[in-house]
Amino acid sequence: MVETLRDILEAAAHGVFPPADGSTTVVAQPSHRDAGVLAFTAHSVVFTDEDPRWVHETLRAVDCDGLAATMNARFLTAFMDRTGRASDTIDVLTVGAPLPGEPPLTLREIEDPGHPRVVSSRRRRDDVRVWAADGGLLVLGRGVAGRLEVAVEVDENVRHRGLGRALARAARQLGGGEPVWAQVSAGNARSLRAFQAAGYLPVGSEALLMADVR
Repeated sequence: MVETLRDILEAAAHGVFPPADGSTTVVAQPSHRDAGVLAFTAHSVVFTDEDPRWVHETLRAVDCDGLAATMNARFLTAFMDRTGRASDTIDVLTVGAPLPGEPPLTLREIEDPGHPRVVSSRRRRDDVRVWAADGGLLVLGRGVAGRLEVAVEVDENVRHRGLGRALARAARQLGGGEPVWAQVSAGNARSLRAFQAAGYLPVGSEALLMADVR
């Protein structure tokens, strides 16, 4: 049976990763919207509808450590040029196991299509739901390969009080028993610390190449 990106993600959510053998696996895109690269420990996954031969030939031509080739700027640039796609950044990909019970945080589900975080989420995700807390926002939606993804926003005047951590943890209780995924820019140390404190574990890095869905 051909392994899909969803298979790989579901296994990773339960702590089972591709073999750390230095190789690159190429799988089909889960949707037209999403292509990209996942880098686990000593194993990368490129999800694209391009010819796998092109992927491997282009990686061999990159002048760097082979373990780093899939996240090398030259490969990612070639990938974007070939597919006509764009990428914002390389994220740390984290996952939080589901938690029972109701969030202790007071949340109200809202419709706010104009909020920048919601606009961004709806470009990248399906079935987006939004909850507001005093000073913050929690967004859940179906992202890459149907995984449940979370994004949080905390107002500047209430930062450093644990609200980001509380929102991230609440997402694990709102996920209906599913693992919840969060992509955090590697340079956003404050957000990364909040998600780790909320019980999310890093599983790898991800470069997502988006089609123009505006």
